Amino acid sequence: MDEHWKRAKGVFAAVGGPPTFWLLAFFLIPLAIIWTYSFGENTDLVHIAINGTFSNYGHALNPLYLGIIVKSFWFAALTTLLCLVIGFPVAIAITFASEKTKAWLLLLIMLPFWTNLLIRTYALMAVLRTEGYINFTLAFFWNHLSQLTALAGHPLAPFHPLELLHNNFAVVFGLVYVQLPFMVLPLYAALDRLDRSLLEASLDLGAGQFTTFRRVVIPLATPGIISGIIVTLIPSIGAYLTPDLLGGPESMMIANVIERQFKTANNWPFGSALSFMLMYMTFVAIAVQAIVSRGRKKAEAA
Repeated sequence: MDEHWKRAKGVFAAVGGPPTFWLLAFFLIPLAIIWTYSFGENTDLVHIAINGTFSNYGHALNPLYLGIIVKSFWFAALTTLLCLVIGFPVAIAITFASEKTKAWLLLLIMLPFWTNLLIRTYALMAVLRTEGYINFTLAFFWNHLSQLTALAGHPLAPFHPLELLHNNFAVVFGLVYVQLPFMVLPLYAALDRLDRSLLEASLDLGAGQFTTFRRVVIPLATPGIISGIIVTLIPSIGAYLTPDLLGGPESMMIANVIERQFKTANNWPFGSALSFMLMYMTFVAIAVQAIVSRGRKKAEAA
């Protein structure tokens, strides 16, 4: 028996060893180094003295940086809400589609993952810019409408392109565009396991479609909703590329500030402190969500 267990431990070590080493060498140890830097100070352009100071965290509490952090959470929360509102009907449509149609719809949802995020963002810039496809289409219809109204003696004013790029709208639009599949897939996974006889029973008992959706579908889809919120909210908070390319000076998020501390300002200790401030806040948000979910489950069990 002992020999069998020893052989089994050898198999476990052989299978689990490389992933454990990879996790330690390329994630946990670098993360620990950055965490250590957050308690240090620059002595010159190259060296950092680790002296246990909390000045970097105190500097991170400056209203300027706190405002950017709050803005990042606001953008992420708004993005998550929009993804939920848009993604829930999409997930329901996929769930109740035929098997053949369902496969094609899932393919369309996952298709963006086959293209690099940078390429997708530049494509979105081509859509949103002043001479982009949206403004071109609006100008086309506006000019034709102007010609028709001119015949009636009431010409329209010249078309002015909409400012859709390098502002807060572009950042939120881009984040929704990027994060929407991460909301749809968990929702679909939860709805696909839905017992449809419960829906039929609810309708047969006199509940309307809206009541059935509110009292049956949403509670049963709660695990998917929670998973979708988590996997959408957290990457949105730390988004860097989307606000960097689509946003303007007033649309900077905390990840952009962190990047500038490491690359431009050469202030690694402060950049490290900002990084872990963001991580601490994310952990607190997840913990609060877990406590609320646990309390809801206990209330339902009671």
